[in-house]
Amino acid sequence: MSEPVTLPEEAPEQARHPFAEAWEMFRRNHAALVALVLLVLICVLALIGPALYGRDPYDMVWAPFTRPGENWDFILGTDYLGRDLLAMIISGARVSIIIGLSAAFVSIFIGVTVGALAGFYRGWVEEALMRFTEFFQVLPTLLFSMVIVALFGASLPMITFAIGVVSWTAVARITRAEFLRIRELEYVTASRASGAKNAKLMFRVILPNALPPIIVQSALMVGSAILFEAGLSFLGLTDPNVVSWGQIIGSNRTYFLDASFTVTIPGVAIFVTVLCISLVGDGLNDALNPKLRAR
Repeated sequence: MSEPVTLPEEAPEQARHPFAEAWEMFRRNHAALVALVLLVLICVLALIGPALYGRDPYDMVWAPFTRPGENWDFILGTDYLGRDLLAMIISGARVSIIIGLSAAFVSIFIGVTVGALAGFYRGWVEEALMRFTEFFQVLPTLLFSMVIVALFGASLPMITFAIGVVSWTAVARITRAEFLRIRELEYVTASRASGAKNAKLMFRVILPNALPPIIVQSALMVGSAILFEAGLSFLGLTDPNVVSWGQIIGSNRTYFLDASFTVTIPGVAIFVTVLCISLVGDGLNDALNPKLRAR
């Protein structure tokens, strides 16, 4: 009688790295993937575009209000001073993206600090910081930023600070909620029992595990900061000597009925960029959220 044949046991599937799983989930979101490619192209244009195009956005090169297609030396036309609109769009991309990233960094720094302290220490610290957060949350953000710019000047750093200092409350609330959830988990209790100090628990144990929703919110805040700068520019509260997409709209707003393209073209640039950032943010939310990743 022949002995029964035993099949070799299958090797357990090797666990995939969380970043590999997140990237795989992100790639399934085709809209987010296309938006990421467009966003990279916009950033590359902002970095090397001025060197490739080589035309000074401040030079008055042709007759004012030359429409797109009238003179192929100036594909997008000229503004109210006769400056090349394409050169201004390319040059303004760098400033608008820098404002968006810098303002988002300011907001994230303030929001994460306040939210982490409130969620970790609880008690009177949480009460005081949450009341402070609510105070900023109920302030009209545009009006508050206008007051800051009016008092301290319309320089680029001050505009960035004004946008960042009025936009951090959402990050603070998300960070607090994540800290309240994570601080009670077993590995945090084990780290506390092993003698880890509060600073280490907050920034080396809890914060890395609280990053996914913060990253998603941060991506969305970059787009919000770009829109915020455009709003301030439309009201004439930005530096007229610095070319940004918002500044192009602001300086040409009085000529909208006669030459709408001078406002529409930078407006489309802002729309496409913010839409790409929002789609990438949605893709990051799907990729970094464990519940959505498991679907």
